[in-house]
Amino acid sequence: MVRTVVVGLDGSPESRAAAEWAAREAKLRGVPLKIVNVWAPVPEPMAQAPLLGAETQQHWTERIPREAAEGIRLRHPGVDVTTEQLTGGYAETLVKAAADAELLVLGSRGLSGFGGFMVGSVGLAVVAHSAQPVVLVRAGEQAADEHEPDQVGIPSAATSYRPVLLGIDAGSPDDSVIEFAFEAAARRETGLRVVHGWNLPPYYVYGLSRDALFNDEIARQKAADLAETLRSWRQKYPNVPVTEESRSGSPGVCLVDASREASLVVVGRRVRRSPFGAHIGPVAHAVLHHAVAPVAVVAHN
Repeated sequence: MVRTVVVGLDGSPESRAAAEWAAREAKLRGVPLKIVNVWAPVPEPMAQAPLLGAETQQHWTERIPREAAEGIRLRHPGVDVTTEQLTGGYAETLVKAAADAELLVLGSRGLSGFGGFMVGSVGLAVVAHSAQPVVLVRAGEQAADEHEPDQVGIPSAATSYRPVLLGIDAGSPDDSVIEFAFEAAARRETGLRVVHGWNLPPYYVYGLSRDALFNDEIARQKAADLAETLRSWRQKYPNVPVTEESRSGSPGVCLVDASREASLVVVGRRVRRSPFGAHIGPVAHAVLHHAVAPVAVVAHN
């Protein structure tokens, strides 16, 4: 089966930004791009209305992916672009459509005056249930945003990529998340910035305020754990420069701050089969809502 990058497109500005990002990613990976448009059948009372009927809705939903595909073929020559129109619930249909894909890409609304994402319930549902990596791209994202400014500080897509940012739990790292980040950096021929944010148990905090030496020792141990976690990966990817940062503080806040200088943020999501529904975890949740750069969430056991 041919591997693809799948993007969900509904015609909104954020989904169009996601489609452009997905096209660039498909070119980097050397795989086809599939544009998926999901629409729900019009309820019977509305279907009888001449301006809101099923035929009118179907016309527009067919036009959106067709015109988007035509534009992407012009702007991204060499990328094989196909379209697929599906009916059903948006989240579950997209998850199913991307079951054999390398990556699923979605748009996410940007908040005016607030640096970052606001991911709706549908986007969170897709992230929480997809077995494939999911990338969320904010409205307004452009190719130049992923690259370093040029010599005079002007945004440019012709310069080198900004580093890929990886958030990691050095205490229980997952190989699939780390590999995804190294591969992303290698494709972009850029560095990998690995951030490990950690908080001490509450019963340590009062004592540490009076024992600076013990505090420093804990910090050194956390940094050593991170270095050991990445040792074999550095050897496997010798051409990817790696910067390690072990910080005391909220992991989510650390990653959101660092995302301003990243081309892509990579975080993991532990698969939890709970009777109360799927969850994405507090770190991924914070990063998805507030990171500046596109965010890739990689599911793992």
